[in-house]
Amino acid sequence: MDSPDAELSIVIVSDSEIEELNRTYLNRRGPTNVIAFAMREGAYADISPQLLGDVVISIETAHRESEEAAINPEKRFDQLLVHGILHLFGYNHESNDKDAARMEKKSKKLLKLIEKGF
Repeated sequence: MDSPDAELSIVIVSDSEIEELNRTYLNRRGPTNVIAFAMREGAYADISPQLLGDVVISIETAHRESEEAAINPEKRFDQLLVHGILHLFGYNHESNDKDAARMEKKSKKLLKLIEKGF
């Protein structure tokens, strides 16, 4: 992502914790798998430009989704982490199909790098 000095926080939480964050900050009901809180947006984005933000992952949802998809839990965690990081870099899959395809393509590319061990 051409950001060697970038920093981010990874927070692993339960379904109840991510449900509370989802309701409080996104006005959405129920738990979700991952939420990204970008720090490069808004009025104070220039204070610490190397700080990307926070990626919050529900480990319970990630585990449940890995079972449903019949994949390794670590692989699902990696998918969610990459997804969250892409949101921190401004990628968005909810606005339109073109943006969703762009995000999916980048996600696949990054996950291949992880699988290869960089």
